[in-house]
Amino acid sequence: MSEYAHPEVLIDTQWLEDNLNNPNVRIVEVDASPDPYKDAHIPGAIFWNYMTDLLQPNFSMNLETSNIEKLLSHSGITNDTTIVAYGSYPGTGAWIFWLLKLFGHKDVRVLNGGHQKWVASGRPVTKDLSTFTPTQYRATAPDNSLRVFYEEVQSSIDKKERVLLDVRTLQEFKGEVYMMKPPEGTERAGHIPGAVHIEHIQTLNEDGTFKSFDELQSIFTSKGVTSDKEIFPYCAIGGRSAYAWFVLKYLLGFKNVRNFDGSWNEWSQHSNNTIDVDV
Repeated sequence: MSEYAHPEVLIDTQWLEDNLNNPNVRIVEVDASPDPYKDAHIPGAIFWNYMTDLLQPNFSMNLETSNIEKLLSHSGITNDTTIVAYGSYPGTGAWIFWLLKLFGHKDVRVLNGGHQKWVASGRPVTKDLSTFTPTQYRATAPDNSLRVFYEEVQSSIDKKERVLLDVRTLQEFKGEVYMMKPPEGTERAGHIPGAVHIEHIQTLNEDGTFKSFDELQSIFTSKGVTSDKEIFPYCAIGGRSAYAWFVLKYLLGFKNVRNFDGSWNEWSQHSNNTIDVDV
């Protein structure tokens, strides 16, 4: 992992097993359902349901400072805690990394390979639920330098110095599937005109770990996603695009990357927007 621009933000399963009893480390499992967590999770891990803890009813992210303060306080996390994030879905930990950095948390790590790699490595799992003494967490206001907003995305179409990076599935990109629907009647499928498509899971090995620096570099540069441009990743609701932000900024060292967290959920509901459905 030392070849990455910021290898310190990734941890492997051995490091985490060695730190399971470290009182300054809090392990967070994030998923859409608590069932996998209840069946077998990393010892000491707490559970965040991203549908109820992190999203609003319209599927946009809940970026209220008070919400993240409540969630971290309830999880027994202080401003000095080392947070290790993972999930069963590829890229969940990197999404949480972006979210926590947005609110100014200093020490966030991503478990390389997530739950898949942990189990495959023969590490311990448990059904015991974890509870911790609540704290009084204090978050900063959202750091908007990590975000790009709708108006700027709209003005970026056809600008050669900017890349609109769609990291959804090919079916979503082509308009065949609409993931995470907003209220009925307002959804439109397709992609932003001129967007480059690279599905986020192309950056992962079969065991769920990140591909090497050279492999990642090749994946992005082959599609014109280069470090001399501004890169605006998007997906359905901003989670997979936050993952792409993490890969580009922390693994490859790109300087000018911002997450369009409104993503397709926001873009598609503006009826005046042109939408493409071609490949």
